[in-house]
Amino acid sequence: MKIDPRLIHVKFLKRYKRFFSDVILNKKKITVHCPNSGSMLGLLNENNDAWISKSSNPNRKLKFTLEIINDKKSNVGVNTHRANRIVEEALNNSKITELKEFLSIKREAVFSKGTRFDFLLENKSRKAFLEVKNVTLSRKKNISEFPDAVTSRGKKHLAHLQSAIELGYKAYLLFLIQREDIKIMKIASDIDIDYFNEIKKAKKKGVKILAYSCKVKDNEITINKKIKIMI
Repeated sequence: MKIDPRLIHVKFLKRYKRFFSDVILNKKKITVHCPNSGSMLGLLNENNDAWISKSSNPNRKLKFTLEIINDKKSNVGVNTHRANRIVEEALNNSKITELKEFLSIKREAVFSKGTRFDFLLENKSRKAFLEVKNVTLSRKKNISEFPDAVTSRGKKHLAHLQSAIELGYKAYLLFLIQREDIKIMKIASDIDIDYFNEIKKAKKKGVKILAYSCKVKDNEITINKKIKIMI
């Protein structure tokens, strides 16, 4: 996914009130939008290199958005709103091996009242739902983890993916790891034991669990490699 115009380099200061961050741009402190509802554990050290985008919307109060933070190990994409666009581009270009069979891609697919999945995938004989989870957490070298905070919403999605299988759909969960330094994907059971237990149930029920890392640059974020999952 190309990022145009190229992102602007800044120094990270702090995050607060969940969706606000302060950064240093041209020796001045500015407040930017932080589009990430997770804890961003391990990323929020003062003076980390970071990159922001500038909005062209004249009515927007915060003109800049936090996009990438470097945690001294890797560039990390923190804008969760970009995750589905990255995956959609990869699907259209057959970059996700396990999903090459699906020729039709529909976004924001309704499953039931109050429930949507990120994608509905179809071919002549099969339909599948795909849910995407953005991953940034890495507490040990070359290992990524999800979630970085308790996620009742994530647990609900796992339950609904299992329900989709009962109705004859295939079901996939894709961990999109927006960082390059990862070789193994794990579930952070110490952060959310309920999510850990639910994903074990989902895997046993037939939900296919995938993980891919990304190349993260100031002008492009793309899916990179398939990552081994340990649950």
